[in-house]
Amino acid sequence: METTFLESLPPIIPEIGIALLIFIGSLFLAKFLRNLLDKMLKKRNADTEISILLGQLIYWSVLVFGIITALQRFFDVSAFLAGLGILGFTIGFAMQEIMQNFVAGMILLVQQPFNIGNFVSVSSYSGNVTAINMRTTELKTLDGRLIIIPNAQVLSNPIENYSRADLLRVDLPVGVSYDTDLDLARAAIMEALPGVKGFLAEPASSIIYHSFGASSIDMDVRFWINTGENNLFDAKDEAVIITKRALDAKGIDIPFPIRTVYMQK
Repeated sequence: METTFLESLPPIIPEIGIALLIFIGSLFLAKFLRNLLDKMLKKRNADTEISILLGQLIYWSVLVFGIITALQRFFDVSAFLAGLGILGFTIGFAMQEIMQNFVAGMILLVQQPFNIGNFVSVSSYSGNVTAINMRTTELKTLDGRLIIIPNAQVLSNPIENYSRADLLRVDLPVGVSYDTDLDLARAAIMEALPGVKGFLAEPASSIIYHSFGASSIDMDVRFWINTGENNLFDAKDEAVIITKRALDAKGIDIPFPIRTVYMQK
């Protein structure tokens, strides 16, 4: 009796083919389910970070299940996983830093101290959040640099989120010459400050003279802005220009540093 081509093949060959089909099918299924979940969450206006977290969980869950099912074609996976647990403990100890970043990424996605697009300061870096991955967080600084920070470092350091604050106080140090009428200087600046975009009348602005400098009497100009209309950096830029013009209009000097040198004959 003649044998067919498939019957003439070694038994392992069909099993390999079936295992490959299971793995490739689980890979496509994982991507499909992740994309489907992402579309559903977007329709519900869910947070981007939550979509990323759930998408990663469903993707890897389906893929791992597919890999285990494929391996089951060749041997008892349960016994293998038991042995793998000991090996996994050893590898996990060696890769604890990577696991710390992974867990920290999960916590960041759940707690959401910032969202993608927020302007934040983290670990001495400032920039817009461009991505929150399972291991790292990416920031794009104002000068265009891309900073990649491990999630464990992000989570263990103070996070300043400028985008979450509805109101921000702008602090501007200014110095005027010693012969200045200080009340006039204060009045001139206070009158000019509302010209800053996003300026708020409440909380009230203040100008505090605090020290006698080497060549000037120094003050701090403090006012509040609505972050929905302006950001901290642009507001400070506008305040410097407006303050300089206001003082010039009143004939008030912002002096250069002066050093007096006495020479003995």
